Amino acid sequence: MAESVPSVLESDAKGEIADIYADIRQVLGTSVVNLIWRNLATMPGALEWTWSTVRPLYLGDAPLHAEAVRRTIALPEWPAFSADTLLAAGVDATERALICDVLDSYQYTNALALVVLSALLAHYEPRPAETIAPAGAVPKPLGTRIPELPPMDALDPEVAALVGELNTFGEDTEPQLIASMYRHLAYWPTYLALVRTMLVPLQEQGRLNALTRSTRALGHAHGAVLARQLKPPAPPPTLQSALASCRLFVEHPIARMTGICALIRRATGR
Repeated sequence: MAESVPSVLESDAKGEIADIYADIRQVLGTSVVNLIWRNLATMPGALEWTWSTVRPLYLGDAPLHAEAVRRTIALPEWPAFSADTLLAAGVDATERALICDVLDSYQYTNALALVVLSALLAHYEPRPAETIAPAGAVPKPLGTRIPELPPMDALDPEVAALVGELNTFGEDTEPQLIASMYRHLAYWPTYLALVRTMLVPLQEQGRLNALTRSTRALGHAHGAVLARQLKPPAPPPTLQSALASCRLFVEHPIARMTGICALIRRATGR
């Protein structure tokens, strides 16, 4: 299963796109630029306009709203991985810490993207939303470097198939995008297999789809509050394409993985 959206890789970015990528990493305190931004970079003017529009939210109230999502998301109760289980799967304390760094990075940036891009959509496509409060405080950006994202065609066939299967969990439409988090976790195939074992019953019970829907609703509510602070500059000709991309990501991989990443992170411990 290959990515179905074009993107400008960080290694291929030049000029203004490279500068914006660097600013995204600096503002978010992360070492990677998520796929939504790399996809927008393929549309003339879309990355520049979208980032300049939402950047003030990242520097303002968005982290408080994202933290509120992390704290209030309704995760299903499920047993955690024991230390012995992880060790038996070849995941020692050092590997576990690296895995947690990956999960923490996605947990941090996904919740931010959820509320910020929901705000952008709410500005242009307003609909009723519950009034909701931000958190009172927020942790500082992680600043942790995580491994480079492996391309799908670099994975062993069985690992790529596992990534593809996991990518369907919690999705209530036909998956159109591969969640980058699973590809990052493909550095630890046995751990990824444990994750599948944990998630299968939740998927079969419909609890992961319910988690996606509730996370979507949280993003919409917080985004509607943040939308009042937006002052977009004149939009590019690619505005509708940019909004369509944001809608696809927010309603599907971002909402889905905000919840599932939190669930996996809780099960993994430290």
